[in-house]
Amino acid sequence: MERAVDSANLAYLEALFNDYQQNPSSVSPEWQGYFARTLADGRLSNGLAAPAGTAALPADLADFLLKATRLIWAYRERGHLAARIDPLGRPRPPVPELELSYHGLSIADLERPIPPGLVSGAETLGQAVQRLKERYTGSMGIEIGHLDDPEVRYWIEARIEDGTFPQPDASTQRRIYERLMQATLFEEFLQKKYLGAKTFSTEGSEAIIALLDLAMEQAARQGVTEVVMGMAHRGRLNVLVNIVGKPMRDIFLEFEEQFPEGYHGDVKYHLGHSNDIQTPSGPLHISLNFNPSHLEFVGAVAMGRLRAKQDRFGDIERKKGLLVVVHGDAAFSGEGIVQETLNISGLKAYTVGGALHVILNNQVGFTTDPSDYTAGRYSTEIAKMIESPIFHVNAEDPDAVYAAVVMAMEFRAAFKRDVFIDLVGFRRRGHNETDEPAFTQPEMYRIISSKPPAFQGYFPKLEAAGVLSKAEAEAMAQEYQAKLDAAFAEVRSTPSTVRPHAGGGIWNGYHGGPENGTPDVDTGVALERLRELMKGLTTLPEDFNLHPKLSRFVQSRAEMGEGKRPLDWAAAEALAFASLAAEGHRVRMSGQDVVRGTFTQRHGGYTDTVTGRRYIPAQHLVEGQAPVELYNSALSEAGVLGFEYGYSLDAPDGLVIWEAQYGDFVNTAQVIIDQFIASAEAKWSRLSGLVMLLPHGMEGGGPEHSSARLERFLQLCATDNMQVTYPSTPAQYFHLLRRQVKRPWRKPLIVMTPKSLLRNPEAVSPLEELTKGRFRRVLPDSTGADPKKVSRVLLCSGKVFYDLEAARKAAGKEDVAIVRLEQFYPFPEGELAAALEPFGKKVPVYWVQEEPSNMGAWWFLKARFGHLIYGHAFEGIARPESSSPAVGSSKVHKREQEQLVREALGL
Repeated sequence: MERAVDSANLAYLEALFNDYQQNPSSVSPEWQGYFARTLADGRLSNGLAAPAGTAALPADLADFLLKATRLIWAYRERGHLAARIDPLGRPRPPVPELELSYHGLSIADLERPIPPGLVSGAETLGQAVQRLKERYTGSMGIEIGHLDDPEVRYWIEARIEDGTFPQPDASTQRRIYERLMQATLFEEFLQKKYLGAKTFSTEGSEAIIALLDLAMEQAARQGVTEVVMGMAHRGRLNVLVNIVGKPMRDIFLEFEEQFPEGYHGDVKYHLGHSNDIQTPSGPLHISLNFNPSHLEFVGAVAMGRLRAKQDRFGDIERKKGLLVVVHGDAAFSGEGIVQETLNISGLKAYTVGGALHVILNNQVGFTTDPSDYTAGRYSTEIAKMIESPIFHVNAEDPDAVYAAVVMAMEFRAAFKRDVFIDLVGFRRRGHNETDEPAFTQPEMYRIISSKPPAFQGYFPKLEAAGVLSKAEAEAMAQEYQAKLDAAFAEVRSTPSTVRPHAGGGIWNGYHGGPENGTPDVDTGVALERLRELMKGLTTLPEDFNLHPKLSRFVQSRAEMGEGKRPLDWAAAEALAFASLAAEGHRVRMSGQDVVRGTFTQRHGGYTDTVTGRRYIPAQHLVEGQAPVELYNSALSEAGVLGFEYGYSLDAPDGLVIWEAQYGDFVNTAQVIIDQFIASAEAKWSRLSGLVMLLPHGMEGGGPEHSSARLERFLQLCATDNMQVTYPSTPAQYFHLLRRQVKRPWRKPLIVMTPKSLLRNPEAVSPLEELTKGRFRRVLPDSTGADPKKVSRVLLCSGKVFYDLEAARKAAGKEDVAIVRLEQFYPFPEGELAAALEPFGKKVPVYWVQEEPSNMGAWWFLKARFGHLIYGHAFEGIARPESSSPAVGSSKVHKREQEQLVREALGL
């Protein structure tokens, strides 16, 4: 039966009552019974004397129903406030809205009938209250008051209140008990064998292992085949062993610190693992992402990784993959990256069909009380922004945990939306095993000291129900303990080394390591193919209404494809994308305003001026091409960059790009750069081919629209961990993008991209330069000046070359040579030495940069060469050192730039 009535539509009930009075058989049998019982109440009159068509509910009945409905809604909206979700048993503030008197009701009213279907299975208000108390104020509290979608609310309420409320059967209860026991024994084993070592134990919240185990089973039952997980350090080792299936032996080897020579690595509770596991409902491939101590940032990475898997499998309905993110309570409420990630989770460019979020709620953040780390009632307040249900559940009631998992997973599958389980437990030990928590939470830890492990608290219930005997429980424990002992004995008796698990599956054929030994590849494309692709890029449907100002743009680009005019930067980029897609390589690009381009340069997609439909020509080039996806992102840097980095982890054969609106804005994604992009290979043996496009150049735009902070990337460079480039021509950019995909060497690529050069008539390339050759790390002097007449060599990169070249021509300075350094890292020693070799050793070399002297590449080069570069005197020319990247005045900028250029040319 549909929901009967609430306080907002008593008119509907009155209409039913009127129909019943005129003809009882005109309403359903349930309503006939209800009205018959109501009219039999001596306090009411039957109202039959009312004129036809004017009958209404008796006033007393209407008043009762209004009050009863408000009480029922109070349980649904506010019942979670009275739920017994704290395993430490601390009292919660009273909730007046759940009292009869608050609504003007009395105990006698509990015997009165309520409309059928108002609360499933309840015929009287008393029966309704009993059901609501049980379901909304027990060991699980459900927050749904923030949900606006009535379909979602009714679905959840029906699932909670009706007869299908999840209850574990005996076999499931045995499995839950076993998981709780294993979680505890594993932690205790580590404590005994590695006394004082940091493990970030899950004790006090052991239910996380049972919860995740149940979630995996539900996922397999729903047709999921791939699970990607992200979580911080709390309980990670336990999850690795008891959920992901990482061999115990490997964990113990990591505690023994038996690593191969040259191993860099990371601490054991940051490492990830992938494995095929078997659940009672079928197999799953599960990947637990590596994660730094920057807790919440892995959520975006894991989401991007799952999206890449779904795209690779053609899972456009997002049914076969599951994202699970385990959060800490203090981190979830405190880290801004959570908001960014939740926001993009519902956007078409990033959605994965809903994630299961689990808040591992210790009720303390290191040494901080909840009142000091979250302004809301719960640490999950931020989750309400995406209108998902939140299940707060007591970690010491395994049956309630089961109910929360089943309903959460069913909701995710039904609505393809994120869902949250707030697993309220505690932290038996300190933040780590060397910490003393009683220093700061003495009262909490007095209570904790008397608490038994969760599996011991669960056992009496199972024993009383005949589900599990003491002998069976002991046998379970002995079997698991034997596995721990055997793995430990093997490690101690047969020393070996830990080997990172990486490089298999889709990564076969790709490699990292040093660039030396990886041959370059020719990246040219046949002229006829380029012309064909450009024709496709400039062809729109006949019925498409193009903006009048873009007609000239399309015509100009078509002429570039015909060789009638040279290619600009955006045209070369479009051909790089198109040629890769035509060769079977997926192209994915996202960032703020990337479709049009921040500087109105790209126009990767066109918008019909009449219908508003979007048309992306690169998606309609040749039969069988790979996808070309261009997505305007939310106003987010850290979240979106993290997502695209995660995507690149499962797309080694594609071109995956994130573009900053201005290079300066990459600042707000620094954690992703430092902790993932720059160091993942060293820490976790994980490769990525992610491309970052960062508009860079001193052009009078002020401190926040000038510098992509080249110096920061260069400081992070070591052991050939990434590529940092600053190409100066469209052809160079074309070959660079193609090289990124065509070489089997996979490293992140950082590209300083132009702004004003996008329309500089000098920053162009003939179409023929795209047909042969490859990216050149160094471009020698382009004037053909006689090396014997050169009195100084200017070494530079990017936009400043055009300023120097223009001034050199204007001044007729034939004694100045200009060499362009197009790739900073890995540093092109041989190429640069060859470019300088024609000039005599007495000819000085000057590094010229637009940035202040304490920024840009000067310190990087000075640290490498000092005052001599391949035998030449070496000095730097730059703006004076500054704490700000650029001045705020365009006039001052222009004066500084003129002085810089004059000094460089020796004028």
